[in-house]
Amino acid sequence: MKKITIAIDGFSSTGKSTVAKQLAKHLGYVYVDTGAMYRAVTYYAMQNGLINKEIFNTEALISNLPKITISFKFNEDKGFAEVYLNNENVEKQIRTLEVSSFVSQVAAVSQVRKKLVEQQQNMGKDKGVVMDGRDIGTVVFPDAELKLFMTASAETRAQRRYDELIERGDKIEYEAVLKNVQERDYIDSNRKDSPLVKADEAIEFDNSNMTLKEQFEEILKLVNQKISN
Repeated sequence: MKKITIAIDGFSSTGKSTVAKQLAKHLGYVYVDTGAMYRAVTYYAMQNGLINKEIFNTEALISNLPKITISFKFNEDKGFAEVYLNNENVEKQIRTLEVSSFVSQVAAVSQVRKKLVEQQQNMGKDKGVVMDGRDIGTVVFPDAELKLFMTASAETRAQRRYDELIERGDKIEYEAVLKNVQERDYIDSNRKDSPLVKADEAIEFDNSNMTLKEQFEEILKLVNQKISN
């Protein structure tokens, strides 16, 4: 059976990572969460005083890029690969709303994107990969056999993210999550370098009113069609 590259793009909290993990596990493919890579760089910037609500020292971050190493290590107990920043597991730290509030700014830095896109392309050079993010079908893998563009209303996405954070034990207000979702949408869609846009050949997938099971089954049909062609 031939292996293909599956590129999943879309707005924040549209369930890209969830369905990407499901597909990778079902197909025996490599899964790469590119959003986690940008979150790891953002966490590094936060930890080193390079970004906060008052300042964003982009030049210092750019000069520190050679010091940043991001890797994924599979956790058998959890059933998915966790993110490591300079050999430290930061899977939990990078998922906070605070990191979410800065990640779009960090992701807009061209030098950051260049470094991470090169790593992402190397990870998927042998195909058999499911990768999700903002520019996978347009920049990282423009020749991907299957491109999906995930979308849902901002309110639906904010509710999903809010429920996820509450379940984790975070104390947060829904309105703050909704504001974060809307702000990230704007920054991601309007940045100069690799803005979030739907690739011409990408299939738009609105999952506002779908269960995870329904979503997976519909997308798996699309995958099987590409594999059998």
